[in-house]
Amino acid sequence: MFDVTPRTLRYYEEVGLLQPERRGAQRLYTDRDRVRIQLILRGRRIGFSLPEIAEMLELYDADPTEITQLRDVLRRGDRKLAEIDQQIRELQAIREELLELRDRLQRTLDEKLKGRDLS
Repeated sequence: MFDVTPRTLRYYEEVGLLQPERRGAQRLYTDRDRVRIQLILRGRRIGFSLPEIAEMLELYDADPTEITQLRDVLRRGDRKLAEIDQQIRELQAIREELLELRDRLQRTLDEKLKGRDLS
């Protein structure tokens, strides 16, 4: 249903993110568990750590109005966006440096090939 392995679900259970009902070796996931799985997977996809996700889920459980959680997620999201923007700037700088290096190397190679053709 969520395209995750049973091992992943067991790990989320082990670290306290999920608490499915157990019947013997079988685990039964409620609608609430399914929502939590969606939130966990979305958080991971966005780049939040499991401890950060756990904190957000705790807020979700503590405040039925979700106001506290929404504010917290917005704050965390803004921080994550700032981090991503910084990473993009750093990657763009690295890309420019690589392009300049590539151009220099290509010019050097072209000059060496020209010199070789004249001999």
